[in-house]
Amino acid sequence: MIGKIGESLAYTLNNYHGDREELAYHLNLVLTEALSNAICHANACDPTKEVRVSISASDKDLKICVFDQGKGFDIQPLAKMKVHETAEGGRGVQIIFKLMDRVEYLRKDSGNVLEMTKRLH
Repeated sequence: MIGKIGESLAYTLNNYHGDREELAYHLNLVLTEALSNAICHANACDPTKEVRVSISASDKDLKICVFDQGKGFDIQPLAKMKVHETAEGGRGVQIIFKLMDRVEYLRKDSGNVLEMTKRLH
């Protein structure tokens, strides 16, 4: 399902002039990592907690927001942390920071939001 979302986004963004196949792959990867982190880490796999996704596009950028109901944390140290290349996990946040142009993790009313922005040109 996520693969279809990234692919659909990449091919419907009229203002994107780069490699759409690469963009689709990157969006799929970012969405997979962000949703996995929200479900498994933020919400601790609690089936009573929700994860929501919001996607919007303007002439200049694409914004993906993933909302969770977890406690929240400071994302910046994870983005800079060195992770062994063969480690089983721990690279998701670094992948997101590498592939997106702007990343913020903010505390909101009843949870948190991971805001990821990709410039279109």
